[in-house]
Amino acid sequence: MRSPMPHGVSRIAVAALAVLLPASVMAQKYPTKPIRIVVGFAAGGSTDLVARTASSKLHAALGQPVIVENRPGAGGNIAAEFVAQAPADGHVLLVTPSAFAVNPSLYRRAPYDAIKDFAPFTGLTSYMLFRVCHPSLPVRSVKQLIALAKSRPGHLNYSSAGTGTTTHISGELLSHMVQVKMTHVPFRGTGQQLPALLSGEVALAFGSTTVVPLIQAGKVVLLGVTGAKRFPDFPDAPTIAETVPGYEVTSWNAMFSPANTPPAITKRISEELRKGFGQPDARAIFERQGLEVTTGTPEELGALVAEETAKWATVIKAARIPLQ
Repeated sequence: MRSPMPHGVSRIAVAALAVLLPASVMAQKYPTKPIRIVVGFAAGGSTDLVARTASSKLHAALGQPVIVENRPGAGGNIAAEFVAQAPADGHVLLVTPSAFAVNPSLYRRAPYDAIKDFAPFTGLTSYMLFRVCHPSLPVRSVKQLIALAKSRPGHLNYSSAGTGTTTHISGELLSHMVQVKMTHVPFRGTGQQLPALLSGEVALAFGSTTVVPLIQAGKVVLLGVTGAKRFPDFPDAPTIAETVPGYEVTSWNAMFSPANTPPAITKRISEELRKGFGQPDARAIFERQGLEVTTGTPEELGALVAEETAKWATVIKAARIPLQ
């Protein structure tokens, strides 16, 4: 005959069950109200596009309104801090680019921990960046750009979608690797970054896939791409690594919620987004922007964030990028 469970162990088991039951019940009833997807950049950029596609797919799958809320500023930190402090019930979500994993090492007082303060849901999309310039700049290749930058230290300026974004860090990494100085001009999202380039307010930019139509229209000049391979739509444009060996940057967008969100909710959302982003209409939207769908599991996203956080911490320190 089995011995009765010790009284102390029984109390621990009951307490653990009492903690787990509310989360389980919450997950079964989820969602109980409209869901907010918070984006740390202004409308008009690739992250905003991805968030709005996610909003549409989740609304169709869950039957609740899913609202995109733009909270731009501080390279996405404002939005990330807001979501980190929200209730962990799956009704406030964060869609963010890979600046999310960069900022904790770039800011002296980062308002969040990318690993401890969030529950990863799923990757969404990934993309290479495009080194572009205003047509008036007298360069047509990365090699010519480097030569011009060396002849005019600090004179050339380049825009980014915000401090800590890959459109910023990509420029800092290139400057470090070729030993030149260029001036960084941050904006609050792609929607503000690109008009500054088009008007000639800044000479250069590392742009996301939102610059593809501008390149095709001849409004900006493509000097090179940051991926390991050439971009299919521009096969004549070299990778930057063809001029600067070892240079490679790939950006991504992903979804998170506050830490301690019930695993059943993170699993459900990630599964619904895998289904939704696999549908032909969503793939067509992303293909037009040069975005690759990268949906996966919460565990895969968690591993990516840990890897990227460590990588960019090393780059920022080695390149002596000034802390914000």
